[in-house]
Amino acid sequence: MDYFSEIYDNIDEKTMIKNDKKYIIGTYGRYGIVPVKGYGMIVEDINGKKYKDFLAGIGVNNVGHCHPEVVKTLQKQAELLIHTSNLYHIIPQVQLGKKLVELTGMDKAFFSNSGAEANEAAIKLARKHGKNNNIGEGEIITMEHSFHGRTLTTITATAKPAYQEGYEPLPKGFKYVKFNDIEVLKEGISNKTTAIMLEPIQGEGGIHIADKEYLKGVRDICNDKNIVLIFDEVQCGMARTGKMFAYEYYDIKPDILTLAKALGGGAPIGATIATEEVATTFTPGSHGTTFGGNPLACSASYASVRVLEGLLENTQNMGEYFITELNKLKNKYGFIKEVRGIGLMIGIELSFNGGDIVKKMLEKGYLINCTSDVVLRFLPPLIVEKTDIDGLINALDEVFSEI
Repeated sequence: MDYFSEIYDNIDEKTMIKNDKKYIIGTYGRYGIVPVKGYGMIVEDINGKKYKDFLAGIGVNNVGHCHPEVVKTLQKQAELLIHTSNLYHIIPQVQLGKKLVELTGMDKAFFSNSGAEANEAAIKLARKHGKNNNIGEGEIITMEHSFHGRTLTTITATAKPAYQEGYEPLPKGFKYVKFNDIEVLKEGISNKTTAIMLEPIQGEGGIHIADKEYLKGVRDICNDKNIVLIFDEVQCGMARTGKMFAYEYYDIKPDILTLAKALGGGAPIGATIATEEVATTFTPGSHGTTFGGNPLACSASYASVRVLEGLLENTQNMGEYFITELNKLKNKYGFIKEVRGIGLMIGIELSFNGGDIVKKMLEKGYLINCTSDVVLRFLPPLIVEKTDIDGLINALDEVFSEI
């Protein structure tokens, strides 16, 4: 039996949406399109309509949809070995770990399946390291407007009550402080503090960028007090900013780095990378996962990372061009409060809720989204060209002109 055909045959848009509502738990506010195909910048729906994707699966498809090298690697690995246990040595996992250690200049990697899992591992690692070395009492300081995942612990680390409502009692051991304010951070540190966890660029929070002096100050504090510094680069990492990792803009390194989203080129994978001193805190049995680091995901990730290494210059150039064109719209429309971003991680803050703008852009064949209610977020694949950006700018201009 051809199970693939059974999945896709005799399915129309209306039936698909109806069955989605009937069989799938309704945790997502879907937009009413049914994608069936992707290539490069393009997503094609079940009716054959094409969309330019300026969201990239929320920062996942940095190499574009179905990049040939990623697809070829997945196919070869799927024919060879899809999954085995972490009780054994896994060649693609070790090769990927070596690659990421070389790129980050850090020492060891742990692989999981998502950004939330990568952050869970980072939290556990930091707390165990603190316990072993008498550093604080396990408290981790995170930032306002942060986002660290959807597990019970990572929504608690996320300083946004809307994500936490209804899930009480929440795990203990987190404190929230204002982002980009070093004095407030200093006041928040106590003898309980074990780690500081932050995103160099806050994605879900509305594309808020850490000041260079602020992050250097955070690093200095952690050095002085022997506190573990965790950078969550689940969204801002993997060449999104025009450098492989966002922290490279700041000339500092964290003690623990978390990655996911674009790490796998579309395959589900997360990574927690740490310095030798911190990483060796984990010993056999102290943490683990069934699927994390399996051959299929790691092979896809290795291919994706290799492609991303060649996209850094284009990301920088296209990011500068994109921000320049968006600022032209800002000068034209008074309801655009600010344009902010680095590389191709860009947001424009509006003076009103941007949900309707997203829907109108969808009608015009462009996929974007709105975060924090008022920030239109743009995360295009890093293969984007000027003609793609020009088309989106023209579409935005038409939508804005109707307001």
